[in-house]
Amino acid sequence: MAEQVIALAKKAGLSIAIAESITGGALASAFIGVDGASEVILGGIVAYQDRIKEQLLGVSPALIANQSAVDAEVAAQMAEGVRERLSRAAGKDAGSVIGVATTGVAGPRSVSGRKPGEVFIAISSSQGVTVYSESFEGSRNQIRMLARDRAIEILREHLA
Repeated sequence: MAEQVIALAKKAGLSIAIAESITGGALASAFIGVDGASEVILGGIVAYQDRIKEQLLGVSPALIANQSAVDAEVAAQMAEGVRERLSRAAGKDAGSVIGVATTGVAGPRSVSGRKPGEVFIAISSSQGVTVYSESFEGSRNQIRMLARDRAIEILREHLA
C-alpha cells in the first residue's frame, strides 16, 4: 500500500509530512522504502515525548496536560503542525502538502486512562483535518505495526 500512496501523491502533485509518536518512525520507514519516495516525502518528526510534540509540532501544552498525549485533538495538532512546519522548511505551499500523525498506547500498560491499542491517526490537508479513532489488539509491536498499516490505508483512501 505504501507504493500506492507514493504513486497517488506523485500523480496529484502532493507531498507528505509525517509526525509519529506510537509508530516511532515505522510509518516514515515504510514510505522511504519505496522507489521514488523522495519526490513525495518531505520528512518526518518522531515526537515520542510530550515536550517534543509541543516544541517541534506546536501541540498545546495545556491540551496535553488536560487530555494526555493520546487524544484526538493532539493527533490533529500534530498533523497540522508537521504539515505547516515541513512545508515551510521545504519552501512549499502548505496546500500541496498532506500532514499525517499517529499517537496512541502500544502497551503493555494503560497510559493516562487510555488502554493499550487505543490509537489516533490524523490527516491534515487543504481540505481540513480528519482524525480517526482506532482500537487494536496484540503485543506492543503488533499494535505499533497495525497503527502504521492503518495510517497508510487512511492516506491511500484520502488520495484516491
